[in-house]
Amino acid sequence: MLIRCIRAEQLKLRHSRMWLILAALPVLAVLIGCANYYLNQSALKNGWYSLWTQVSLFYGEFFLPVLIAICCAYVCRLEHLNKNWNMVMSAPVSAWHVFISKLVIVSILILTVQMLFLALYCSAGLLLGLRQHFPPETFGWIARGWVASTMLSAIQLLLSMRIRSFAVPIGISVCAVFIGLGMYVLKIGLYFPYSLLTIGMGVLSQESLTVADTIRFFIMNCLFTLLASAIAVQLLKNSDVTA
Repeated sequence: MLIRCIRAEQLKLRHSRMWLILAALPVLAVLIGCANYYLNQSALKNGWYSLWTQVSLFYGEFFLPVLIAICCAYVCRLEHLNKNWNMVMSAPVSAWHVFISKLVIVSILILTVQMLFLALYCSAGLLLGLRQHFPPETFGWIARGWVASTMLSAIQLLLSMRIRSFAVPIGISVCAVFIGLGMYVLKIGLYFPYSLLTIGMGVLSQESLTVADTIRFFIMNCLFTLLASAIAVQLLKNSDVTA
């Protein structure tokens, strides 16, 4: 049944133009980051790592959280039209399957975006003449970024399921990102969901996480994902969805 739900979500996206946004934001982030790197090469002398600080700052700190929020709002958009939530919840499908299928689809979309961003980063570095050894940490940043993105997707899906407006959950995401930045500065980012993407992708610091911090990172992502998912499913089961 879960596979059928996932396929149904795929069908909803078949004729959409989400791919334009999915491609445009990473491209824009890399272009801005590369321009900053090119204009400040006298100060940025650490090759690939310096380039990562520039491109990931715009992508991981601002564009990716917004992109996650847009994807989550979009996959819930059809259900908010014409009271379709009532039809969905009256179908012989469990609330868990409804939520998890949407989470899987958003996670796949974000994974695609992560792969595109990685390809753009590599291409940009070569075009800028970086010939040093490619940093292996990059693959860890991309993977941890995807894990944190999946967790944020669960939270944003919860918001988008309860809020009919397309823009409001996105606005909440933007506000939460700035709060998360403050939490990161205060060294308590591991305990706030919107700081975990910054930490996972090495946006503001490329220092390797300690083993203890890595374990805490994955534990907190799992806890926030499970908590958001459980709340969303319970709300679907026990209360009417705003339609």
